[in-house]
Amino acid sequence: METIKIGLDAKRLVRNGTGLGSYSRTLVNDLAQHDGLDLLLYAPDEGRPQLRSQVPERPNVHYCYPPESHFSLFTLPSSLKKALWRSKGIVSQLQRDGVNIYHGLSGELPLGIRRSGIKSVVTIHDLIFLRHPEFYNWIDTKIYAWKFRQTLREADHIIAISECTKRDIMELGGIDDSRISVIYQSCSPRFATTPDGAPGFASSSASTPGIAPTPGDLSPGLPPSPFILSVGSIEERKNIGLAIRALSHLPEHIHLVAVGKPTPYSRKMQEEAVRAGLGRRVHLLHGVSDSTLNVLYHAAEAFVYPSVYEGFGIPIIEAISSGLPVVACTGSCLEEAGGPDSLYVAPDDVEGMAAALRQVLRGAEGREQRIERSRQYIRRFEGADVAGQVADLYRRLLVR
Repeated sequence: METIKIGLDAKRLVRNGTGLGSYSRTLVNDLAQHDGLDLLLYAPDEGRPQLRSQVPERPNVHYCYPPESHFSLFTLPSSLKKALWRSKGIVSQLQRDGVNIYHGLSGELPLGIRRSGIKSVVTIHDLIFLRHPEFYNWIDTKIYAWKFRQTLREADHIIAISECTKRDIMELGGIDDSRISVIYQSCSPRFATTPDGAPGFASSSASTPGIAPTPGDLSPGLPPSPFILSVGSIEERKNIGLAIRALSHLPEHIHLVAVGKPTPYSRKMQEEAVRAGLGRRVHLLHGVSDSTLNVLYHAAEAFVYPSVYEGFGIPIIEAISSGLPVVACTGSCLEEAGGPDSLYVAPDDVEGMAAALRQVLRGAEGREQRIERSRQYIRRFEGADVAGQVADLYRRLLVR
């Protein structure tokens, strides 16, 4: 079998702990298992060592960085030089390296890739900036929209990570169905394995080393059991306020743990929880390590993902892999991720959210059966299947 050189945009792979970074790392590790693929990971810098180490170099996996000459040519800030390299300068480097296909893993392609003769694929995760511009700064929506339309002009083929995202691309980008393939995002297999120390983790700090609330957390110390878990940036679109408001309708011994980066919205939610008398039951954890996140998944009683709009919702897959029942919101793609045995409510339905959460707490009728059926459902997202579909797409592009 002839080896195909695949260049991949690795900026998020080496820099982002979740979301686009998780997608990139999982896909590259799975693609590395396929014969005939030589993977060149193009990143503007080495990024974060703990993330880069999750995708180790192998005989068919290599990291590539901008040449020193790129940085000496311009008297510009380093960050701007890196951005220019990634948006355009990288093309000549891809040509020198003999790359056959370039894959933009985070919704972007460099300018001029089509003219270079190198085939290109782009993964588009969501178009939330077009569907819900109210969640973004005005200037950001304009920049993202320009990049989106430019990428559509450059791309030979588009991967959408859900049917919902495919519909958005067709409607908002005017792209024909034949140029888009739906290939779902895969989940790291580590979440299917119970980590050491997960049982009873919340009873003492010694049982879960490395978890420490940052200043501003509502309740100091570790979240006590039983708790409902939510994972994702704590921002307005993620809508954790719905789960906080629903908590007041649940038994007083139930806690809510939200894991994500701090934002102005997270501070607003802290204040709202305190005013509602829920300060000791709501825990916002920031800077949680990857290993500790796995412990949290396995220590939780249920998972809630109340986001207003998503392109896919990988935390739902992680939660189900960890054996948790899921409650999410309607209106985007979350039903695709969680399947028919998770529960869904409208993004503004507090009483509906509370009722759904009661149905997933331990002892609720049918809970275990829903968990097992959901685990069967998410087998379609297993990494080897996803990587196999992507590898097949690469090969089809080269024979067109």
